[in-house]
Amino acid sequence: MRILVVDDEPDLVKALERGLKQEGYAVDTATSGEEALAKASWNPYDLVCLDLNMPGLDGIEVCDSLRTSSYQGVSPRVLMLTARDSIEDRIQGLDVGADDYLVKPFSFDELAARIRSLLRRDSGQTGSIIKIGPLSIDTSRQQAKRGERFLELTSKEFTLLRYFMSKPGQVISQSELLDHVWDEHADPVTNTVRVTVGTLRRKVSIDDEVDLIETVIGSGYRLLEEPFEGTFGNKD
Repeated sequence: MRILVVDDEPDLVKALERGLKQEGYAVDTATSGEEALAKASWNPYDLVCLDLNMPGLDGIEVCDSLRTSSYQGVSPRVLMLTARDSIEDRIQGLDVGADDYLVKPFSFDELAARIRSLLRRDSGQTGSIIKIGPLSIDTSRQQAKRGERFLELTSKEFTLLRYFMSKPGQVISQSELLDHVWDEHADPVTNTVRVTVGTLRRKVSIDDEVDLIETVIGSGYRLLEEPFEGTFGNKD
């Protein structure tokens, strides 16, 4: 999942970027409201961590613009971050479309838990455990299993699997994966998506296990919801 962190405090932005990347997210950053809206016009974010009190365009104006204008055809979840703790401030933020509100100072663990909760809403899942067929992931512990077998995944592979599991049975293009699993520094002309999908597929399905990730030639990839024994997806 891809997150945009927006705050005019550079040290906080760097700390949140580092922590969220360790959680497995693709993270872009902005230090002003104007920069945030520019990046939202280029990239389809799943969630925006948005500071309320910024010079120039503040968080209220940015959130309102995200909700009323078309940015990459998506409306990301918005987690408002602010030192303002009055009821009026919270109501104002929620009324313009913020999904949640976190008052500074906050613990990173609470921020991470709120992000997981917001992102689960779109997948229709509850709790930190997501299950699709024989696969299960624990988003709070960054663990993945096939049946009773734990999968030894890198942070990027875990994020990729989580995105596949948010859209089971759907064909997902390479460009969509690049948009949601990689950050703005990824090179779109490389074969990084194909290589990472290939390594994830091999870890998810070993020996005689049924392949759960198939290549749909000319379109992208699909996570099978109900794999049948003896039916294998196309290999790269």
